Amino acid sequence: MKLVSAIIKPFKLDDVREALSTIGIQGMTVTETKGFGRQKGHTELYRGAEYVVDFLPKIKLEVAVPSDKVDEVIAAIVKAANSGKIGDGKIFVFDLAEAVRIRTGETGNDAL
Repeated sequence: MKLVSAIIKPFKLDDVREALSTIGIQGMTVTETKGFGRQKGHTELYRGAEYVVDFLPKIKLEVAVPSDKVDEVIAAIVKAANSGKIGDGKIFVFDLAEAVRIRTGETGNDAL
């Protein structure tokens, strides 16, 4: 099992959710977060004063998947979240040692 963690732009969340649903992924965890990468924030004008926004709003989504579905999940996220502009995000993949469904006690791939 693997844990796929993706940092994406907030307005791409619905597209990514739909893309994952079409390939059979049923659940995910979504967290609103802030961060910056190469774009290093930007400047905004508010009431005539210019100020720097260091941390941009992002969405972090986490999906636990069987190992054989990882490439398909990554491809779906990349296709749905890609805008071609800086700040599209990143995907990280971690080994997942165990998963347990609390309600039924199922473990491993059955718990996903």
